[in-house]
This record gives sequence, structure tokens and C-alpha cells, in this order.
Amino acid sequence: MAPPASIVFPTRNRRDYLAVALRSVAPQAAAHEAEIVVVEDDAEDAPTRALVEQHGGRYVALGAPRGINVARNACVTHSTGELICFLDDDVEVWPGWLSALLAATGHEALGGPIRPRIEGTNLHACGREPLPVTALDLGPEDREAEFVWGANLALRRSALERIGPFDERLGGAGDEEDWQRRLRAAGGSVGYVAAAGVDHRRAGRDATLRALSRANFYRGRAARRYDVFKRAEPSLAAELRTLGGCVFHIVRRRCGVGVTLTALTLGRLVEALDPGPAPPSATDPDYLSGRSGTLGRRTALVGALKDAAAALRARPAPWLAARRLPRRRV
Repeated sequence: MAPPASIVFPTRNRRDYLAVALRSVAPQAAAHEAEIVVVEDDAEDAPTRALVEQHGGRYVALGAPRGINVARNACVTHSTGELICFLDDDVEVWPGWLSALLAATGHEALGGPIRPRIEGTNLHACGREPLPVTALDLGPEDREAEFVWGANLALRRSALERIGPFDERLGGAGDEEDWQRRLRAAGGSVGYVAAAGVDHRRAGRDATLRALSRANFYRGRAARRYDVFKRAEPSLAAELRTLGGCVFHIVRRRCGVGVTLTALTLGRLVEALDPGPAPPSATDPDYLSGRSGTLGRRTALVGALKDAAAALRARPAPWLAARRLPRRRV
């Protein structure tokens, strides 16, 4: 007999994060007789296999990095529950998370709150902009949603069979949004379950301003690629205006979150000027962080100008270098 739910984790070489996530879900899985499946988007890692099996889960390795949506589709293939609950490997679920999802009715896709949590960070936030981690808060009541995010996403197996798998061309941004667009186009609906929340964590080196800015830069590149994919990319002038607003926010508020948002917008600009895939090694630290449902284009750029200014200081423009040449009499 199939379990009522499968709790599935696509992951890649993030055992420390995964340990916290598994510790939070394992008691709820046992209480509801749900299964746990972890798909490693890389070669097999024996300590990770042991960790998963210690928590009663099944471990599958793809053998080499193949992308987030390939891993998600493998999660579906290797699970058996009717409700497939996708979680990022860097979350910690709230008490009652699985009970709330199993009790929800009327929707083929479900998601809940995603609360960002940055642990031991040097990031200074002014409080006017969201933290640079995927977040979602649609209020204290259940409701229909336009989109929910892959850090906390449950899909009915019948819907996956009807709509098809995740598009394996996509990854880093827009991957779960694309599937939900197809669901809605086919007459399905997406539900927000207010009690089915998770904390979305950043810890250790990932919680530093440098690491958060670097991750946001590559997220910006991926977001711009997805905008191009769906033919909704903003003009270069609009991206530059957003960048200017982000820089102004940094100067006015002395806000570290502004730096990370500027990095995101700088990534969008770099992608617009020089389209191409980001190196896999560069996206590894942010492999499953997804995209934020709380960031608009106006707030998405605040940090990148600081990086641009640093680059200019490191490599002066030709006209500036010329001004510094010593005067010589001929």
C-alpha cells in the first residue's frame, strides 16, 4: 500500500544542511507513515547515504550533476506517495507541517510560508527590504495562490501525471514556476496552506555578506534567463533604473541587504549583456534556494553597484589612468 505522502529532497553535497532538515521531518513522517526520499544530484556520498538511512529514508544518487529539475523528476520516479512534498535541503519544517498539507483539499499544488533565517551573519539589514533568501508569506489564512516556491512545494501525483514532469531545461530560477503555469493553463489551481511553514536557513560561511551577494549574483543571472525564456524580460533601461534605486538605498540606509540586492541586479545586467549559462561550480552554494516571491524588480537590485564600484577601483577606467600619468616635457 502506497504511503499517504512522500517527503523528497533534491540535494547536492550539502550534508550539514540536510541533517537539520531530516531531523525536523523524520518524526512527522513516522507519525503519518510517510516515506522520505533523498536524490543526490551528483556521485554517491557514503556519509550522506548513512545520514538518510539513519532517518528512515531512501537515498538515490544520479552519478553526476544533472540539474535541479532532473533531480526533482528523479524524486518523483523513486517515490510512491500520492502527495509528493518537495523540500529544499536547507529548510527546517514547522511543527504540524505535514499534517497541514495532508488535510488541505481542493488544489493540485500546495505550498506554505517560507520564513528566511540567517544564522550568525554579519549582514546588516535596515528592515525595509526582505532578507536575501527565498521567502513567501501570503498571510495567516489558507487561500488560493498564484505561485508557491520549490523550497516548500507539494504536488499531487495525479497532477504530475496529467501535466507532465518539470522542464529539465530550466534550473536556478523559474523551474517550479513554469510547472505551475502549465498547471493553471490546464485548469488546475495552487493553494497556500498557512500552517505548513518552513524556515529557510543560511548558516556558516553561506550566511556572510560576501556569500549571500555571490549567490544573489548568480540567482540574478538565472532569473534574467527565465524572463527571456518566457519572453517577459525587462528592457536594459529598466534594469539600469532598478540598479540605480538599489545603489541609492545602500547609500541612504547603509544596508547590507541592499548590497545583496544590488548583486542580484548586477547579475541580471551581466546576463542581459552577455547571455550564457552560469558555471555549475558557481551555482553550487545556492543550488536549491530557488527564487523569492517577495522581491520585485525595484527591490531586486540594491547591492550590485557596490560590486561595480569595487571593480572600478580595482581596474581604473582608461581616462582615469591617463590623468594619473606624470607630466613630461618633450
